[in-house]
Amino acid sequence: MNCPRIEVDLSKIRRNTETLVRGLLIRGIGVTGVTKAACGNPDIAQAMLDGGALGLAESRISNVETLRNAGIDGPVTLIRTPMLSQVDQVIRTCERSYNTEIEVIAALAAAAIRNKTVHGIILMVEMGDRREGILPENVVAMALRVVKMSGVSLKGIGANFACMGGEAPNAPQMAALSTLATEIEGLCGPVIRTVSGGNSANLPWALGQENAGRINDLRLGEAILLGVDPLSGDQIGKLHTDAFTLVAEVIETSAKAAASPVSQSHPALAKLRIAPNNDGTTRLILALGRQDTDISGLSLPTGSRLIGATSDHLVIETKSAALQLGSEMRFQMNYSALMHAMAAPDVETTLIDAKAPRKSQHEQRNSAHLALA
Repeated sequence: MNCPRIEVDLSKIRRNTETLVRGLLIRGIGVTGVTKAACGNPDIAQAMLDGGALGLAESRISNVETLRNAGIDGPVTLIRTPMLSQVDQVIRTCERSYNTEIEVIAALAAAAIRNKTVHGIILMVEMGDRREGILPENVVAMALRVVKMSGVSLKGIGANFACMGGEAPNAPQMAALSTLATEIEGLCGPVIRTVSGGNSANLPWALGQENAGRINDLRLGEAILLGVDPLSGDQIGKLHTDAFTLVAEVIETSAKAAASPVSQSHPALAKLRIAPNNDGTTRLILALGRQDTDISGLSLPTGSRLIGATSDHLVIETKSAALQLGSEMRFQMNYSALMHAMAAPDVETTLIDAKAPRKSQHEQRNSAHLALA
């Protein structure tokens, strides 16, 4: 098999989705599967849908088009504020989008009218993460303007946490978001179908609630794909943390000195001899580098140590005598490493599943990340 490659166990993604869907359903919260880290890989998206996700969320139109071209016809929401230059593409490929700018919403409305459709609008509220969002005191006025527009339909509100600010949401913030939904409906009528309480970082709050208020949706990517809490990196319950494995090939097993004592132009270079390690370790070079993934996000096998990396090479020290020239080394990844690796053009994606997969996705590389142990 080709290297470097990412092996994707679709059954583990499906089971992670099923577990989260069950845990949240009893609290009245549905799951939207976020596929952006997988660059819109349609097989991964289908695994989320098969696991019970009510729809999909993406941040890039190119990824949405990949999903649609592969035959994914479930509802897709664009979770990054649409670009004015892409409003027609948004209307054609997404049922809904998250928005913060009235000018963009007006452009979406015009595009929807041109395309003889109605586009769903979810207003993103700034609740403390300081990334994107409408200030809470301005949301009701914005909602009033949206409900008066033809071509668009106000569907809900949402908030984001733990991306810029790095802090998990708390109960008062969630209660405030519920209150905003009620205030909007007090003036606009019963239009709020979705109150999206955030991403995977909101799971500790959501799973600890008996009453989630009006929060009825979470946008889950990292928890489904990697089974971990985004803030702590800890495993969530019994979710699978190894659905993705990065595989790289050993291309050199030579001994190296810690540092060369002379420059290449020095006459003593001819006498230089580099002695092999005598501590039972072997230094390996793998065909994997910073151009392929976020090296700091790789989790190394037991008994191995990261020495360094360049754009094309990963240098590892290991006590495993089984690793020889041509051997493969396997790594687990964090979210950043997964995103970079999935997006790298030279990293192939191979699907593993008990069910028959669509096909091996060599062309489906967008971004992946690795976690360093």
